[in-house]
Amino acid sequence: MATPFNGIENTFAHMNIEPPVRKNVSFAYYEAGHMMYIDEKEHHKLHKDVDEFINTGYTR
Repeated sequence: MATPFNGIENTFAHMNIEPPVRKNVSFAYYEAGHMMYIDEKEHHKLHKDVDEFINTGYTR
C-alpha cells in the first residue's frame, strides 16, 4: 500500500466544490506521515488537532 504525499490535495483540487464549502476543509501534516499514532509527539499533535476540529465545528 502506498500513501503518496499531497495525494489528497491533488484529489481535492480536482473536485468541483464551491468556494464557500471549500473553506470548511482543512489539512494537517505529521512528521510521522500516515502513521502519526506510533510517534508520541505526533500522537499528541493528532489529539490536539482532533480536539480543535471538534470544537471549531461545535457552536454552543
